[in-house]
Amino acid sequence: MKVFTTFIAESKNVHMEHLEDTVWNEGSSGVATAISFLESVAEMLHGNTSSGVNVTVKWDGAPAVFAGIHPETKKFFVATKSLFNVTPKVNYTNADIDKNHGHAAVLASKLKVALKYLGKLGIRGILQGDIMFTDDTSSTKIDGENYLTFTPNTITYAVPAGSDTAKSIEKAKIGVVWHTKYTGKTIKGLKASFNPRVGSLAKTRDVWFQDADFRDTSGTSTFTSTESSTINSLIAKIKRQAGGVKRYLDTLRGKPMIISEVKIYGNALIRQGDGEVGSAAGFINYIDSKMQAAIDTLKTDSAKERKETIKKDLLAYLSKNSTKLDSIFALHAALAEAKVFIIRKLEQVKEIGTFIRTADGFRVTSPEGFVAVDRVSNTVLKLVDRLEFSKANFTVPKNWNK
Repeated sequence: MKVFTTFIAESKNVHMEHLEDTVWNEGSSGVATAISFLESVAEMLHGNTSSGVNVTVKWDGAPAVFAGIHPETKKFFVATKSLFNVTPKVNYTNADIDKNHGHAAVLASKLKVALKYLGKLGIRGILQGDIMFTDDTSSTKIDGENYLTFTPNTITYAVPAGSDTAKSIEKAKIGVVWHTKYTGKTIKGLKASFNPRVGSLAKTRDVWFQDADFRDTSGTSTFTSTESSTINSLIAKIKRQAGGVKRYLDTLRGKPMIISEVKIYGNALIRQGDGEVGSAAGFINYIDSKMQAAIDTLKTDSAKERKETIKKDLLAYLSKNSTKLDSIFALHAALAEAKVFIIRKLEQVKEIGTFIRTADGFRVTSPEGFVAVDRVSNTVLKLVDRLEFSKANFTVPKNWNK
């Protein structure tokens, strides 16, 4: 099986992970973590304020921005995620932005606005957030109502025209939602803490900002007794399924290339948008087609024979374990089902309207999703309806990085 690692390139995932993908990423311990998160968020939605997990709203902003005082130079800077490159890209001046990001005109423009105005907030340490707007807000009529709108990435955010929020946004030169704080003596040694408190930042009309906390002042996100019964049943089902595949989950975790391909296969299903649950048969067909396409590009018979042997061995392994794989796909689907049930309750609270722009106008959509933050372990998992948002994110064109 080791030769498979030379056949399909490994992709490094540096993003916050979806709750249900803990099945693939961490095996049985990951499933235990996912169950713990589900139970804690459910406790919160039962009305238990002592739950060990915070929930934050996942705003669909772009680009990501890092801002604050550089721990080594002690100077204010802004950066993108390239702050963590082997050779970090740090911007102290507009000239730095032109050098590091001049190839992406819109990105460079937004970073220059960030550099000019975010320093007024008096940030201690380093904050990471998502830019929601700079000079690209619009007055838009949706279903006969006037809104101030901005579309930083996939979702269009709409604030009722004339509201206090709209007025503050109209005055601002930049809008940012902060979600992570970093501390440390060097960039390489920075440690992240999630859900930072930003109330102590200086107020300026030039910057509209807030944290990503989930707020429910209406009480509409509290489970009813029927909903409590449903989520408890879903979690109990997950526990039963997890017990049946625990050993093979940990075996599969030792085969990283198969895990990598399973996740690519899953994303392909999401792009199709038909709600299809993954299966061993579907995954085997996917691997067969992908490996055969690679074999067909080879020039020599000896190379083709070598790769054919690899393909044959891998397909035999997957077929032998197809029943176990189907059980894991079912567990993955059950985790996603419980997650979406929770998301639907959280979505009942909206601070700002959210829409997807289509050829026929605007379609109401949910927020991008939510993030569950364990206050004790400082770990996080994404709660996103992938068939709703992720499909749109795969297909809606972006222009902020052009």
